[in-house]
Amino acid sequence: MATTKGKKAAERAPVLVDLALQGGGAHGAYTWGVLDRLLEESWLSYDGISGTSAGAMNAVVMAFGLAKGGPQQAKVELEKFWRKVAEAALLSPFRRGPLEILTGRWTLDYSPAFVFADIATRLFSPYDINVHGGNPLHDVLVECVDFDLLAKAGPRLFVTATNVRTGRGRVFRNAEMTPEVLLASACLPTMFQAVEIDGDPYWDGGFAGNPTITPLVRECQSEDTILVSINPIERPGTPRTAMEIQNRLNEISFNSPLIKELRMAALLRKVADPGTGEGAVWAKMRIHRVAGEDIMLQLGYSSKLLAEWPFFCMLRDEGRRAAETFLKTYGDDIGVRSTLNIDAMIAEC
Repeated sequence: MATTKGKKAAERAPVLVDLALQGGGAHGAYTWGVLDRLLEESWLSYDGISGTSAGAMNAVVMAFGLAKGGPQQAKVELEKFWRKVAEAALLSPFRRGPLEILTGRWTLDYSPAFVFADIATRLFSPYDINVHGGNPLHDVLVECVDFDLLAKAGPRLFVTATNVRTGRGRVFRNAEMTPEVLLASACLPTMFQAVEIDGDPYWDGGFAGNPTITPLVRECQSEDTILVSINPIERPGTPRTAMEIQNRLNEISFNSPLIKELRMAALLRKVADPGTGEGAVWAKMRIHRVAGEDIMLQLGYSSKLLAEWPFFCMLRDEGRRAAETFLKTYGDDIGVRSTLNIDAMIAEC
């Protein structure tokens, strides 16, 4: 299969990379598409995968597929997972109306169920409404992932969840991986009860690291990290409607930990001794980014709860296109130089 700038995959020397997968609810199907395309490149192999929320789901399912049968099996497992998520949501009240379906709009902004739920979260907590604390994704994860296999094989996993008591992020690794860890990483506090792990309550990892980059740099052999981001960092114009304001607040809050960590990395590379210790680790780091700005700028917060299979397929196809563009533009740079200029972030501080 042809890859970057006319080179064939068979001609490329193998490159070991890490993946950093951002969370974003149903928008995680875009990341599925990116991974689906990257897995077709035989010259890429995977050392570590860091993920948060939907990014954590993608990370674990991909790692399971790689451990079970390699890249092709990982593609199969990812599709199986997202199809199961769509099937589990068939009875969900969060569905598009006839007008949205007719006009091809991917939004729940006009869904009575979504509007009611959005108002209800300001009046009631999940402990009032979801008294049993159930989450339909639990059964999907149990069916789709062999967690015992992940503890023994596959890429290194780093899944972030936020400790409610301390406000700090906790990074879970392969041997600690369970359905509860993934549900904690994706636990929106207005919709689900906190997930208890080792006696502590946990919420969505996006509040603390979305995703967490540091363990990839410190604990993995790869010197290249491919970041797959979902939430737009910049959005033109000033939000004016209540929905637009809520959407932008969501994007800013879930981008903030990642931006802070990248700025920290840029500062470390400049001030630390590049020859030894922490400075040497960060100095060798090369970061690349696959972004979905075009499609994500068209989508709002409500569509992160839209679990329709056609929506997942649309996002998957957009992700594949973005990955294809990334490989053609920057593929030859992987293993050679960074293509994301994190140093520019220092000037914005």
